[in-house]
Amino acid sequence: MDLHPLVLVVIIFMISIVYVTLSTIRMILMMKGYRYLAAGLSVLEVIINILGLGLVLDNISQIQNLIAYAAGFGAGIVVGSMIEDKLTLGYVTATVVSPDNSDRLSKQLRELGFGVTDWETNGHGGQRRSLQILTPKKRELKLYQTIKELEPQAFVVANDSKTIHGGFWIRTVRKGRTAV
Repeated sequence: MDLHPLVLVVIIFMISIVYVTLSTIRMILMMKGYRYLAAGLSVLEVIINILGLGLVLDNISQIQNLIAYAAGFGAGIVVGSMIEDKLTLGYVTATVVSPDNSDRLSKQLRELGFGVTDWETNGHGGQRRSLQILTPKKRELKLYQTIKELEPQAFVVANDSKTIHGGFWIRTVRKGRTAV
């Protein structure tokens, strides 16, 4: 099959984007515990990568093909990260330390549908209120915005939560009754 050099460059570029995007999605799926889906995706990923590399290696004397593969790789990272933002799989646990030692912030967040556990703590400036908040990843930014509005001086640290078991809030999530 004899392709026009420009067509070949475009095909190589697109194959590279697809390969890296699939690689990014596979990594996300693995980290979130979707092993079998990630394994299935990896089969497609390898096939696409071999096709792209084959085209480059078959035409190695054409530097534009190598550049197209490398540029597609970089573009694939951008596309993969954009898809990652849209997937929003899993949950986030945020730890919040509020200088206000009342339960005002906890109550307000619970009213908005966030799962909150709170307790009194001591910090550098005296007594504080610590909160542990579990939320679906798709509501993570809303949580941060809400905390910033309600308690601008709060200290917030967040982590992805891979394993979750028990609690009233999880039962509510599984029944599909969380506020969105």
